[in-house]
This record gives sequence, C-alpha cells and structure tokens, in this order.
Amino acid sequence: RYSIWLENKLCLQLDPILILKYFLWRKGIYAISNHYDWYCAWEEVAQNKKLIKNNHTINEQFAFYWAYGLKRFDPLDPNKILPSNVPEGSLIVIAHTPMSNLFSCLWFNEVEWFTPRDQLSFAYTYQKLRRMNPNKPFYLNMFKDCERRNIAKLYHHQSEEKRNFVQQ
Repeated sequence: RYSIWLENKLCLQLDPILILKYFLWRKGIYAISNHYDWYCAWEEVAQNKKLIKNNHTINEQFAFYWAYGLKRFDPLDPNKILPSNVPEGSLIVIAHTPMSNLFSCLWFNEVEWFTPRDQLSFAYTYQKLRRMNPNKPFYLNMFKDCERRNIAKLYHHQSEEKRNFVQQ
C-alpha cells in the first residue's frame, strides 16, 4: 500500500512509519523533494549540457516538451501548480493508488524514452497527468531538500563510514 524509494547511496535516519505519516498524512499521495539547486527544468538542461550528458537526446526531449506545452518555471506565478519543476528524486514516498501508479508509470516511460535524467521529465509528466485526468485527485507533496537531507544520509558507495554502518 505504501513505499519509500531510496537511492542506493542514501540511508534512512528515521523510522519509515514516521516518514509515511509526515509526508502522506491526510490526503498526500506522492512526496518528493525540490532539487537542491534548480527550480526550472531549463536550468537542469543547461547544467546537464554543460557536463556533456546526452546533449542530443536532451535537445530532442525539450523540443518535444516545449511543443506539448511545458513552460519555463516562474516562481512568481501565482497560478503555478508546483513549487518547483525540478525534483531531487533520491527519496520518493508513495501511497499506492491508481493515480500514483499511473504517474510513476508515465514518468518511468519518459525516462526510458528520452534520457535517464529523471529531473528533466518530471514537470512534463506531472502536467500531462493533470491534463489527462483533470477531475481525479492526485496530491503531490513537493517538500524542501533540507527535509530530505534530515531524513536520509548520503553515504558514498565505498566509504569506510558506510562499511562500518552496515557491520553494526
């Protein structure tokens, strides 16, 4: 009924039940944090292109998204539907409902279709879901990255600290 998706280099610091209650209390269905640096997908695109990550695919992806209505994120827009267009997908908390499962499936399809950079397709997928299902509830809790950092600690893959933690 519920799941917490955690990237493999992170370790939960809190009781999973408390995390579920905190993020999905009342009507929450899907919880994910804002990206720690970017709010607009175009900023994430520029950064990825600067690092030479899948440039050709990213250009195709954003030409497609632009053609289908994805706009630049404006933090001052009073009608914005999300607090950010770029998530940090290393911690996702989900109440499994038909809508959350559909969102996950649509998002995964976008990642498979274009580029493994999941931050790039998030806003487009969310807007597509809302457009396709205007009368169905889907409550997305996009929380601040500082909350994610308090909940899950980063361990580098082969660090001494992680090996010691696992042995305990």
